Amino acid sequence: CFCFVLFSTTWMDAQDDMEYSAESAEGQLVMDTSAYKCHTQFQLEWPCLSFDILPDGLGDCRSSFPLSCYLVAGSQAESSNQNKLTVMRIDGISEIKHEDDSDDDLDDDDDDDEAGPKLVHRSIDHKGGVNRVRVAPFEGCVCATWSDEGVVNVWDISSLAQGVENPKEKIDASMKPLQECGHDTEGYGLAWSPKNQFALASGDMNGMLNVWDYAEGGSWGVHTLGSQEGSIEDIQWSPNEDTVLATCSTNGNIYIWDSRCDDQTPRLSWHAHDSDVNVISWNPREQATFLSGGDDGVFKLWDLRNIGQATDEHGNTHHTNDVVGDFHWHSAPITSIEWHPTDSTVLAVAGEDDQISLWDTAVESDPQENPETFNGRDVPPQLLFVHQGQSNIKELHWHPQIPGLLISTAQSGFNIFKTISTE
Repeated sequence: CFCFVLFSTTWMDAQDDMEYSAESAEGQLVMDTSAYKCHTQFQLEWPCLSFDILPDGLGDCRSSFPLSCYLVAGSQAESSNQNKLTVMRIDGISEIKHEDDSDDDLDDDDDDDEAGPKLVHRSIDHKGGVNRVRVAPFEGCVCATWSDEGVVNVWDISSLAQGVENPKEKIDASMKPLQECGHDTEGYGLAWSPKNQFALASGDMNGMLNVWDYAEGGSWGVHTLGSQEGSIEDIQWSPNEDTVLATCSTNGNIYIWDSRCDDQTPRLSWHAHDSDVNVISWNPREQATFLSGGDDGVFKLWDLRNIGQATDEHGNTHHTNDVVGDFHWHSAPITSIEWHPTDSTVLAVAGEDDQISLWDTAVESDPQENPETFNGRDVPPQLLFVHQGQSNIKELHWHPQIPGLLISTAQSGFNIFKTISTE
């Protein structure tokens, strides 16, 4: 068990209603704490390309500082036998003090700030690097991992969760998974259904899509739902339909599947990007609203009601895939995208350009006003905030129990932050 003091720093500048990254005279990104409610960063021994948030019993919709959160992450170590699956507890995330804070507010939190945020983590061995890790929504101490050795594992991580609460408790570092299933090759697509307990989907780089179902007695049944052209880069289950899920592909397409169908073909598909589609996100509040992010650095907003077939006035049938929004801000591939868990119009996007951007799709352009510009570029009115300071960002998640709190992982480590733009 290790305990570290974390450093609360970030590198931002704020201008009017929109926050931008900025550089000092020496060419270094400079920090503007007025743009943030809180921010902290930390590193583990090896980079983690994927993580998920563990549900906790500390309450929903909590906003009082200091904050605590629990994460599970998988490493990408230098050699295969050094990889770990790690559960973390981060305590003491304090609110950043601003000049307009009252003296009473400052005094109340002084004791909490003296110690600073702390990290406690416990780990078990993981065979191969972890391409993806996901926590089962109905049971916070069960998670699945995608190994770069072509195996999907299901784990009981309750002993690790107990271990971060009691650091003296011994952990069996060589603990075996509850279940494992081999694919013909490695993959990245992995998702638990939010509606159907212990229903898990995994997709590999050959385009093979498997669905796992838990049976009485602790066994798992795994069947192939179908295959698609190109690698399955991401999977999202419908937030409302028990058996419906979506996949995205390196061929630029998005596919909608129904696990009740045995013909191994998708129910719906459309060409979404002229490049790899890396990530997708299904709106948990508005089931017809869907996001995709591509290798072209573009992310798109879709209305699933506009996808499908239509008949024109001459009786001819044609495919429809009209995009609702087409957003060009990131200058490199999109690596992660996620809707806010409670605000149906707010989302976060990460890219290989080392930026995390926050957006509100409800904001409309005003043709009577000239657009804001930054570094010679027009700023989309929907863009709320740009966060920088990490290198090679891989994944981000909103914390479902702490409104507005974002967590991201990158080659350079983790960031936990909350901005003044989102709650």
